[in-house]
Amino acid sequence: MNPGAAQPNAIASLMPIIFIFGIFYFLLIRPQQKKQKDQEKMIGELKKNDEVVTNGGIHGTIVNVKDATFTLRIDDNVKIEINKNAVTYLKKNR
Repeated sequence: MNPGAAQPNAIASLMPIIFIFGIFYFLLIRPQQKKQKDQEKMIGELKKNDEVVTNGGIHGTIVNVKDATFTLRIDDNVKIEINKNAVTYLKKNR
């Protein structure tokens, strides 16, 4: 038996696994990384008077920006402080 002859078979048997990993990366991992990067960019650009929605479904207007939190006005005389990561999206001005 020639030990060199086993090498091409080993590589050929790994090709489907490598191919599946490539598909997995481009269909699942990469889009999630892009979405996370876009979310971080959006949170970094938020400022006072922006209307946002939190991951809990609370709609409010940013009235104060701190290092790790926002203060939201959700109704007259009702303000809450939330973590910046709790903001899901910025509402478009109408």
